[in-house]
Amino acid sequence: MKFAALFSTFAVASAVTTVKLNKKSNEDFIEEVRSSFQLKSTLGDSGDITIKDYQNSQYFGEMSVGTPAQKFDVIFDTGSSNLWVPASDCSNCGGKIVGRKNKYDRTKSSTYVVDDAPFAIQYGSGPVSGNWSVDTANMGGFDIDAQRFAEVKDASGLGVAYSLGKFDGILGLAFDSISIDKTPTPLKNLIDQGKIDKGMFAFYLGDEADGELTIGGYDETKYTGDLVWEPLSQATYWEIDLDDVSAGGTSYASSTSGIVDSGTSLLTGPTSIVKDLAKSVGAKANVAGEYTVDCDATLPDITFTIGGNPYTLTGDEYIIKSGTTCLFAFMGLDVPRPAGPLWILGDVFMRKFYTVFDYENEQIGFATAI
Repeated sequence: MKFAALFSTFAVASAVTTVKLNKKSNEDFIEEVRSSFQLKSTLGDSGDITIKDYQNSQYFGEMSVGTPAQKFDVIFDTGSSNLWVPASDCSNCGGKIVGRKNKYDRTKSSTYVVDDAPFAIQYGSGPVSGNWSVDTANMGGFDIDAQRFAEVKDASGLGVAYSLGKFDGILGLAFDSISIDKTPTPLKNLIDQGKIDKGMFAFYLGDEADGELTIGGYDETKYTGDLVWEPLSQATYWEIDLDDVSAGGTSYASSTSGIVDSGTSLLTGPTSIVKDLAKSVGAKANVAGEYTVDCDATLPDITFTIGGNPYTLTGDEYIIKSGTTCLFAFMGLDVPRPAGPLWILGDVFMRKFYTVFDYENEQIGFATAI
């Protein structure tokens, strides 16, 4: 199961691939947050994928399935581990008015292999179901041979975040251990098939601008200083030990865990702690369960301490402005034991810190993004 309510390769010589990413406007972003929570080393040769943008809030990019290629816009999600796209006969894959999804037609692919076992996955916002299939997949010019993926027949459980969004599916970048049926992920297949030089990928999320997803390495031009490597506490989600969460020098959470999740837009944490954090910055709850702050207020820094290293967000970096409204970019999310309690460090965190996900060495690298 993916915890967050918001979401949340290939046959050429080994290489590194860069995928450009985009995001939505603050106004539409806030509306989508409301809807969803009420119901995401150096470069060698690289290939760029131009990523479509739906009003600047969800980060997504293009990949393809089939021969010839059938193209899809997908959320590259470090908080889940399966690839799915809508099936040609999907009747619950986005509304009729808000725009049609790109759908996979198995009859048009010469490399399609029958599977048809049932598929179901539970996201924080709801379930998605369909059937398994096998075909060639491609991202950034690299072919993944015989990739098992899901043809989704019903995505209605994702609600408005999917029906109003223009992304078609989700490509999970977490570990096989949490993959449905332990199905190898696209990244794992890339590594096993020797298609990339290094078993890693990296995110650079732009702020009101395009970003990049680099596959097979990382881009030294996208950050300042040195990468600081933090070991994973377990190779399931991209989970790390979180020493402390503090605001203005006062500690609010210690000795917990955090998941670094590109498929979650905000920062989430245990409800009671987020409530205390909100109070510390002068944020007030509204009827929608969000916290708003005075846009002119002087706000304290909020620091996540990981491996003894501080990762600090200033007030401007954890506030989302929409006209005269300023939203505190934290929301309460109580993950039950044994998985929880934990924090989810989503796009708000990853915009500040360039993030490298090292699959083979089970570690994450952080540096301040440019």
